Amino acid sequence: MTAELSPSFTAAEVIAYLRSLGSEEKRQGMRRYGIRIDRTLGISHGVQRDIARKIKRNHERAFELWESGITEAQFIASVTADPRRFTKADARRWAGEFDSWDIVDGVSDLFVETDHWRELIEEFAADDREFVRRTAFAMIAWSVVHRKKEPNETFLAFLPLIETHANDERNFVKKGVNWALRSIGKRNAKLNAEALALSERLAATDDRTARWIGKDAIRDLTGPKTLARLEKQAANKR
Repeated sequence: MTAELSPSFTAAEVIAYLRSLGSEEKRQGMRRYGIRIDRTLGISHGVQRDIARKIKRNHERAFELWESGITEAQFIASVTADPRRFTKADARRWAGEFDSWDIVDGVSDLFVETDHWRELIEEFAADDREFVRRTAFAMIAWSVVHRKKEPNETFLAFLPLIETHANDERNFVKKGVNWALRSIGKRNAKLNAEALALSERLAATDDRTARWIGKDAIRDLTGPKTLARLEKQAANKR
């Protein structure tokens, strides 16, 4: 396809463009990162984001892209959907189709921008499906980045949820829980202290998964880069 990408592109044209970029070598390379490649074409996230930027937001087209079942098209769908129009039912349906950590983490970014993000976190954490539960903790991690006006209390309220599911030994859940805990602890000094206290409790438990989550979080939250950034943040507020 030689036409320049533009907001006028239909879902079918976007998909055709994606197919023209697919790389079997890159597709196979994704296996090294634990990504399922059944539905992928082999296109980097950077290229996907560039495509989304050029075709711009179109809520209806986003749902057509999602229905293609192609992972790259679904990621672009999440970037070009309108979070103000994205319902809880939409989120439940999309999350129910998650089958790999990369699509979870990409689409969770959209979920955090919706008005019902906190309700979805609670709901998805209670869901026993591995990738749906991971979604809850990916959303917590993204919310730390994107929900800049939220008070500390919002994130403190997620710590009990993290503690509850810190014994879920499934790989993509435990890594999601760990990511959420570390993200909260990097937001500011107050949250760092609270997240570190939880990390220490987890590290001292008899549960192998919780211990791993706690010890890994301690390393990150007490590391020189994290402490230097928090110190700089505190200095800027003085």
